[in-house]
Amino acid sequence: QVQLVESGGGSVQAGGSLRLSCAASGYTYSSYCMGWFRQAPGKEREGVAAIDSDGSTSYADSVKGRFTISKDNAKNTLYLQMNSLKPEDTAMYYCAADFSHCLRLIATINWGQGTQVTVSS
Repeated sequence: QVQLVESGGGSVQAGGSLRLSCAASGYTYSSYCMGWFRQAPGKEREGVAAIDSDGSTSYADSVKGRFTISKDNAKNTLYLQMNSLKPEDTAMYYCAADFSHCLRLIATINWGQGTQVTVSS
């Protein structure tokens, strides 16, 4: 069973930086997509960034140029470097892994438990 454990959330002032980590275990698939989603209170969960097994990345327009997704295959760990943080980045951030539909189908996504990011102005 796939397990995803996030860490690295916290509170920071606007303009600051945080790095989220997601330790993945319990899978042997060679083809996959992993990514980060976030959900703010009263809002729907939204995709933030994604990376596939070939290393191709994609980002939501709202975070382009500020966030960087990466992975360390040797450590089975996914990262999200978040710079120039804004109050509107405040949300619960979830790590996600998908081995069939590359994060396009909610039903096939494996989720972590989430880590809170709070950005104050």
